[in-house]
Amino acid sequence: MKTATMRKSDLKKCIRDIPDFPKEGIIFKDITTLLKDKGAFKKSVDLLARKFRKERIECVVGVEARGFIFGAALAYKLGAGFVPVRKKGKLPAKTKSVTYQLEYGTDVLEIHEDALAPQTRVLIVDDLLATGGTIKAVSELVKNQQATIAGVAFLVELGFLRGKDKLKDLPVYSVIKY
Repeated sequence: MKTATMRKSDLKKCIRDIPDFPKEGIIFKDITTLLKDKGAFKKSVDLLARKFRKERIECVVGVEARGFIFGAALAYKLGAGFVPVRKKGKLPAKTKSVTYQLEYGTDVLEIHEDALAPQTRVLIVDDLLATGGTIKAVSELVKNQQATIAGVAFLVELGFLRGKDKLKDLPVYSVIKY
């Protein structure tokens, strides 16, 4: 299908369900099938960019790893810089870190300590919003650098997990909702 005629509902059809992954009872939303479809990938990035094109985004912060895919494409489309947020020990220069709760245990995310200047207008991007814990942690990293969060963007939102509830103080946009 041509990108110009593709709708959000068409994008949803490009995402494959994988039952019982990573564990029994979970239906994993596999976006790799959307990514390999050039029209669907382009439409996804275009929809995300359209939502934020008037927000004067100076830097896009992408969350490891699939957030890098959409984050870098959005940074290019918006004429902004790109900053990666990575798991502990993956960034080469001095970092700031935040520990956050997972369903079972904790994890650590890091950003370079000089990644964002104060008042930089930032768009945080990841592929999927589930419980909201990861993005809540990333928003803390961004706020600790005194940057301004202009928005948070996702390709997919799993609304039934109520992740948006943890992000009430942030403007959240999702292209596709389940």
